[in-house]
Amino acid sequence: MPNRTVFFISDGTAITAETFGKAILAQFETDCLHIRLPFVDTVEKANKAVRQINHAGIVDGKRPIVFTTLVNMEVLKVITNGCQGMLLDMFGTFVHPLETELQLKSNHRIGRFTDASKSKEYQLRIEAINFSLAHDDGQSHLDLEHSDVILVGVSRSGKTPTSLYLAMQYGLKASNYPLIPEDFERRHLPPALTTHKNKLFGLTIQPERLSEIRNERRPNSHYASLENCRQEVKEAEAMMRRSGIRWLSTTTKSIEEIATTILQEIRPERLAY
Repeated sequence: MPNRTVFFISDGTAITAETFGKAILAQFETDCLHIRLPFVDTVEKANKAVRQINHAGIVDGKRPIVFTTLVNMEVLKVITNGCQGMLLDMFGTFVHPLETELQLKSNHRIGRFTDASKSKEYQLRIEAINFSLAHDDGQSHLDLEHSDVILVGVSRSGKTPTSLYLAMQYGLKASNYPLIPEDFERRHLPPALTTHKNKLFGLTIQPERLSEIRNERRPNSHYASLENCRQEVKEAEAMMRRSGIRWLSTTTKSIEEIATTILQEIRPERLAY
């Protein structure tokens, strides 16, 4: 059971506070309950958050850890004065020194998603997500030339989540295409991909892990059998080597690690985010 509660509080989505806070906590071998409190943008909500934080401290017998990216100073004051946890004000830690260094005042804008409808970057990300969904699992051969990256690999090797992550996080139009037994019999890439080799990146996976994943979807099927998984992975890796496609194993890597490696290798001309 978690032995301490950690709160991530913001007057925006709290995504920044949670991402940064989790990165810091990952340096410690500790088991914590994570609670995100977004849109704490009024004194009333701040008081409610204080009560929740202090109650968690009583229940745990240990003071909570509180990461905040609060911009509204009135709200922050309520949290600072009333919270009985360990408060880590990330904006206060970084924004104020930067104001001094840059000799500029922060605009105290709440969240990176404010006025998103007017943001070109946001619109590009939405467009990229729609494109990636339309080109998931080889559904469409149309407009492949507009892809920033095309992921290939056997079924359930991580292509779809990686494509969507690249679209959502970076605004990249990521297509993905499955390598299937018919491709292995022909011993060459699907014809639709041959003219886009500079955008191709391969994903592979250990057969044992692939079998586990496939059995969750189709238990006790030939598709999920370890023998079949070994054969498909072997053929896919051989094809990628013959075709000169860069590739990596997703077995022990997070989506963030996979995406970072792809970006280093493919280096798309445009990065929207």
